[in-house]
Amino acid sequence: MRTALILTLLVAGTPAAAQVPRTMVPTHARPQPGEVVLGDPGGPDREQWMLRDGGVDVRNITRPTLTPVLPVGPGSGAAVIVAPGGGFLGLAIEDEGWRVARWLANHGVAAFVLKYRVLPTPRDPAVWQDSLARAMRGERTGIAPPDDTPPEALADGLAALRHVRVQAGRYGIDPARVGFMGFSAGGFLTRSVVAKGGADAPAFAAPIYPNMKPMDVPANAPPMFVTIAADDSLLGQAGGFGLVDSYRAAGKSIEFHLLADGGHGFGLGKPGTASEGWIEAFYRWLGARGFLKPAR
Repeated sequence: MRTALILTLLVAGTPAAAQVPRTMVPTHARPQPGEVVLGDPGGPDREQWMLRDGGVDVRNITRPTLTPVLPVGPGSGAAVIVAPGGGFLGLAIEDEGWRVARWLANHGVAAFVLKYRVLPTPRDPAVWQDSLARAMRGERTGIAPPDDTPPEALADGLAALRHVRVQAGRYGIDPARVGFMGFSAGGFLTRSVVAKGGADAPAFAAPIYPNMKPMDVPANAPPMFVTIAADDSLLGQAGGFGLVDSYRAAGKSIEFHLLADGGHGFGLGKPGTASEGWIEAFYRWLGARGFLKPAR
């Protein structure tokens, strides 16, 4: 599982034998209009931004934030918090955050990109990339993703849910229709806000290529949408479809899409693979579950 999460940061969604390290170049922080700081606004801000094969990533996040991406004109009233992945060592904030949020907003769903706290990594970019490359080769570098959601990331996910609900009028959304979507490590976080969220749990959940191992399903578990590619190493390491089996055994609503291919980390979809268009299926699922009622 740790190897697969490291690959989210390093490689494209291709077969493991063909994977090569991605080039990461330091860059400046990108504008995030309307960004809201979750927690102490005076807390330390140590984040570092980088370009990874043209996409924008961020790491060493110590001050969690939430950036709204809202529909132009009347929306559906539904909202989704979007949690990018990155092995809890950084966030693929463009590929699995902003791009996804824009797609949702263009379809009438208010989206909120969550920049949650991650584990510290070497500040020197060359040392950071070298450590990741050596970790891919199986070497011990002292840097590795955790087995599951760190408590800081979980706290940020729950704080995001509370913020959006409290500010529902400001954002033009229905507080009873606030969901949570996450990719890879963000999918781990999505599972955690369902399992441990209590009264703050989302109205619906969409872990995308997440940890597929069994989970403890709470009595208030919301409807869940899951998709993962058959050639994703996380699926093999889980040894099956434990997440889906757990939800079904608990009698909770779940829709599961096993894609023929696409690898790990396909974001909105990798061209030429079965991962293309998965988000349209998610959108149809939202409608079928009654989350896309016209806004009042």
